[in-house]
Amino acid sequence: MWTITDPTPADAEERLVGLLNEACLALLLSVGHRTGLLDALAAASRPLSIAELAERSGQHERYVREWLGGMTVGRIVAHDPDAGTYRLPEAHANLLTTDGDADLASYAQYIAVLGAVEDRIVDCFARGGGVPYEAYPRLHEVLEEDSAQTVIGALEGAIVPLVPGLTERLDAGIDVLDVGCGRGRALATLATRHPRSRFVGLDLSTEAIEHARSFTAGLDNVEFVVGDAALLPTPWPEGSFDLVTTFDAVHDQADPAAVVAGIRRLLRDDGVYLAQDIDTSGSHAGDVDHPLGPFIYTISTLHCMTVSLARSGAGLGAAWGRPAAEALLHDAGFGDVTTSKLPHDDQNAWYVAKG
Repeated sequence: MWTITDPTPADAEERLVGLLNEACLALLLSVGHRTGLLDALAAASRPLSIAELAERSGQHERYVREWLGGMTVGRIVAHDPDAGTYRLPEAHANLLTTDGDADLASYAQYIAVLGAVEDRIVDCFARGGGVPYEAYPRLHEVLEEDSAQTVIGALEGAIVPLVPGLTERLDAGIDVLDVGCGRGRALATLATRHPRSRFVGLDLSTEAIEHARSFTAGLDNVEFVVGDAALLPTPWPEGSFDLVTTFDAVHDQADPAAVVAGIRRLLRDDGVYLAQDIDTSGSHAGDVDHPLGPFIYTISTLHCMTVSLARSGAGLGAAWGRPAAEALLHDAGFGDVTTSKLPHDDQNAWYVAKG
């Protein structure tokens, strides 16, 4: 059975022209996020003129004018042509600014960051291989903002409680390893809240680890190590940790099976592996109704799959699927695996794995 009914020519044209407009708006939203224009509009107690918005945001007026044009015709910003003023509707402000319930404008940054490697990805379609991590200069910054929304704010209230008794163990003092820690925001948050525990972050990216070390310089219970997760348990002895975490870090590894097997060997007898990873069905047909399906497959094609293939890896991709993830955990020796979803996170599944 086909996954869609063939559209009429008129419907196809309308949808595809709309898609082009929406993609362009995503780029403008990314600019609005990075320049502070969206936040400045949302914080204003009254509608602003172009000059006022430029002054409040510290941006050049000519660029602000053109950006507002795109936001206006894209029906993101409301414009009063008689007064010459602009405002950000409350519903949009709530979803596009740092003080709202969600900042979807920060996710729009993925469009520009991934688009920057399009030439190299097109070349990979022809010759195979992949694009390495170092080809994405702003990616760790964007991933950090992503993590701040899906992970950081929910750590104590929703994520840590997935493991019964974990909060109490962290308070008492345990050894924790975060594999693929990136810039270390999640680990730093836990280290701050649980000073009796010891935290270690591991990542392949020297740039990410250097950043993590710089902003955690005042914490004496956290350290960061540059290393390949496929070599675990090295550089630690087996049974070194009570808790190992990964946050969307397994599927883009070169050797995911070796990573998860290494994590299993690093855990003590009563240790726990807590993992977040993309939640899909593992099939194209099964993902047709996924609310973030196109987003996930795009990030996979232009990043997750290709960075693994660049290291001659498995190239699982972000849409590898819950069944494959659960099978990988069982194959690594985890006999007790629980899978959960969190209300705030449509994108990921959460796995609690024990020996």
